[in-house]
Amino acid sequence: MNYPKVYTSKPSYPINLVGKTGQAVQISIHSPSQYICANCERILPDWKQQSFLWVVIVLQQSRYQLLESTAEVEREKERLREKFMRFGCDLAFNLRDRGYLTDLIDPRTGFPLLSHSGVIPHDDTAVVKALLNYPVIQDKCCVLVHPNWGTAVYPSILISEASPILIESVTKSIAPMHGWQEII
Repeated sequence: MNYPKVYTSKPSYPINLVGKTGQAVQISIHSPSQYICANCERILPDWKQQSFLWVVIVLQQSRYQLLESTAEVEREKERLREKFMRFGCDLAFNLRDRGYLTDLIDPRTGFPLLSHSGVIPHDDTAVVKALLNYPVIQDKCCVLVHPNWGTAVYPSILISEASPILIESVTKSIAPMHGWQEII
């Protein structure tokens, strides 16, 4: 199936990785979307008046198109969520140990994992649509359309006040611990 070519608006520090099973992972670092700027304290109430935040988008290629809700697709989404949670916690704690506020958003609930939950959830799909300009299919849930993977994409978000250069460096150093190798 051919999917529309999508051109992103100034992706920052794209990191292309591949897992042991050949599934791709794309990580990019961006200025926050208008939604995050307008609602930061409602999403992350512990984060009062941060000077600048960065949004880390982690896109994992799924084994299946994620349009339909079958037992197989739900198991795959849970596997990818767990993979992100392990990676995201390692990245977040590494950056926190260096003194930078960092949190990952649970893709299932939309609430932060390491901070108090806010009054509104974060919407990973909406942020990826806003920052990468990827199309979204609105069905029972919103599904992204990746330019190469179609709907076989699982989005996840991490938010940090660390610089993009530091986030990139730490990401590349811990990716191999999660079975991800950089594609050069």
